[in-house]
Amino acid sequence: MTAGRDSTRAVAGGLARHIPVLARPAVEFLSVRDRGIYIDATFGAGGYSRALLAAADCRVIAIDRDPAAIARGAELVAGAASRLTLIEDKFSNLGTVGRRAAGEAVDGVVFDLGVSSMQLDEPERGFSFRHDGPLDMRMGGSGPTAAEVIASASERQLAAIIATLGEERRARAVARAIAAARELAPIQTTRVLAEVATRVVPARADTIHPATRTFQALRIFVNDELPELAAGLAAAEQLLKPGGRVVVVAFHSLEDRIVKSFLAERSRQRAPSRHLPPTVQPAPSFRLLTKRPLLPDAAEVGTNPRARSAKLRAAERTEAPAIAGTADFVPPLPSLRDVFGRHASDRSR
Repeated sequence: MTAGRDSTRAVAGGLARHIPVLARPAVEFLSVRDRGIYIDATFGAGGYSRALLAAADCRVIAIDRDPAAIARGAELVAGAASRLTLIEDKFSNLGTVGRRAAGEAVDGVVFDLGVSSMQLDEPERGFSFRHDGPLDMRMGGSGPTAAEVIASASERQLAAIIATLGEERRARAVARAIAAARELAPIQTTRVLAEVATRVVPARADTIHPATRTFQALRIFVNDELPELAAGLAAAEQLLKPGGRVVVVAFHSLEDRIVKSFLAERSRQRAPSRHLPPTVQPAPSFRLLTKRPLLPDAAEVGTNPRARSAKLRAAERTEAPAIAGTADFVPPLPSLRDVFGRHASDRSR
């Protein structure tokens, strides 16, 4: 799980509870060095933070929006001898967090996207249909739950959410079934939602569970994951010093599409148009390190099935100023404000 020039360096806090996907190449792409400052934007179980701390005598600032992850990281913080700072926050606040903790610039940022295996294995979190539990799905402790989204969103909004974020071909049928079911009784548990989706999505032995895409769509929507990712990438662009690097491991096509588009746009050399007045074009703010995504090898997939859909992309910051704007990278769909009004982010269970 570690990489760098000294893979035998002690990992603070003992052995990691799980090995993060593509950890070795991620740390290698970051080119971790002594006295460097690195941000682990998705602390989770601390796998990447441990790998960074083991690779060099560096400092790591780790963030996570899940208070349970922050609590679990206390032992690692205590064992890291002031080299690890753990902060509860979101991607969209990465810039503020980084500047407060590290100053004006950092040497690297790593993102490991998606829901963690620990969150999936906790029935009370409501992320998975494998266990019956409350239909929550929030990575943090605030904002509307998935049950509240299902109760409040219109049938058309539900169809758009499930089609766009779940890439579910039968999204309209699922939304129609949800609307009909909630007229009879509130949909408040993972089991009930899974049963509703299964009624209208055909089950086939060679495909995923019929409710998978519906659950995925609601989780991404509840946590505003795609706008948060775009904001996090832009914040990393602002924080990285020239020569600093960003590494992103994505597991879902929508996430990877945003990362690919962002890095391609930021690394593009813009030529002036022959048909428009000459203007000053912004210089590329990144240099691509992976023109194609790095995929896990068969051995990693064999030991960790979660790795099978992973894609790693990396880029190096240039000396050019950061480029503003992220809206074009996020697909259009209803927002929490559309469903709940202007105070959506203040709602909680």
